[in-house]
Order: sequence, then structure tokens, then C-alpha cells
Amino acid sequence: MALISAGVTDIGMTRKTNQDSIYVDEELRLYVVADGMGGHNGGDIASQLTVEHFPQFVRQLKEEMKDPKDLLKNCIQQVNHKIYSKSQSDPLLKGMGTTMVANYFQANNLYLSNVGDSRCYLVQNGQLYQLSRDHSFVQELVNQGIYSRDVAKNDKQKNVITRTVGFEPNVDPDIFTYKVCKNDLFLICSDGLHGKVSDSDILHLINQFIPDPANASKDDLKNLVQSLIDQANMNGGQDNISVIITVAQ
Repeated sequence: MALISAGVTDIGMTRKTNQDSIYVDEELRLYVVADGMGGHNGGDIASQLTVEHFPQFVRQLKEEMKDPKDLLKNCIQQVNHKIYSKSQSDPLLKGMGTTMVANYFQANNLYLSNVGDSRCYLVQNGQLYQLSRDHSFVQELVNQGIYSRDVAKNDKQKNVITRTVGFEPNVDPDIFTYKVCKNDLFLICSDGLHGKVSDSDILHLINQFIPDPANASKDDLKNLVQSLIDQANMNGGQDNISVIITVAQ
């Protein structure tokens, strides 16, 4: 199954640095968004280390580890060790960490891994579905039935994440498998997008720019990515914004 993709990371409207990093590799069929922990030393370094080392580990181990789920989990744990070790060796970097969401396509399957609150969405037949699950304080309340998704959106603690890459010695990523259908559209992003643009507005822009995924071009995807970033900036742009779109054709 052919894949086309486009991705951009943007500093936003108020931040002085961009602590987000992205990785797009159509040959390896690997796509990554990492959002360094804002307010902590070295968040930008943590996200950069993630997009540098994670693909390297995938390339090195993919023949040895035949199960993609085991491969992704192992590679994330190795990245976690690298970031944590660096933070322990440099007092200025102590406490750094990053979220991470990665889409890895093999044959007709998507292997999705995530840590933190960067997200993966699927758009199929004009409808939007969140495939990843946030590791956040508010999401825990949703999981327990204490909060609805609508209430969670307005909670002031929605940015408090409970799991990151590199902050602690060990990490337990979520790994999901999805059978890809032709014309599926996948969006991975940092909370600079989904925290400022509602799911309904994200879907509206996707349907506007990609009405028929079968006929979408790379330029269409680039225009969609930029439009999503522009909308997040129009809505305040208080955070860095990263977006990667992939379409199966």
C-alpha cells in the first residue's frame, strides 16, 4: 500500500524556542512527533534525541526483532535510557523528558506507539477517531468515569502528563495495532494542535483540504498541515505545534 505524507513543526505565537521535534521517513515508513516537556530544562534536547535515536534503533533492530510491537517497545525503552542517562550526567538537564507518538507502517498494518499526550487520529469515511490514549491526569479521570471528554477539555490540569520518555529510568509505552484500509488518513500531532483546535474543527479542515483521499497529492497534504498550524496560531498559538499527515492510497 502506497503512503504519501507531509509534516511541519512550528514555534507558535508566544514561545521563544521550539521544544517539538518531528521525523518523517517514507522509506522506513516511520513518522514521529515528540514534544519536549515545557518548563523543564532540556525539553528541546529530549525531543531531538528522540527523533535522532528512535529511527536509528528501529533500523538496527527491525530484522532481529520480527514482531513490530516488541520492536517499538524496545526502541522506546532504549531512547528513554539515553535521555535519562544524559539528564543524570548534566545538572542543567536534570528532569528533562518528552512525549512521543510514532506511526510505523508494515505491510497493511499500522503499529502505533505513544507516551504522553501527543496524539494519533484516524480519519475514515469523513469521520475522526482518536487512536492513541493520552497519558495525563485528566485522561485518568476519564478512564475512571469521573470526567466526560467534554468536561476534560476544560480542566485546567489537562496539560499535566503522567508518563513521559526520559523523565524516569523506565517507561511503559502503549502499543496499538490497526489494519490499514485504502484511503485512511492518519494525523499525529503535539498538544499544540489538539489543545487549541477542537476535534470538530480538525475534521472540518481535513475534509475541506482532502475531500477524497484517493486523489490527494503531497501538495494537498502540505496545504492541510499548514492550515491546521495556522488555525492553532489563530486560536492563540501559546504552544509549539507539530503535525504530520499520512494517507494510504
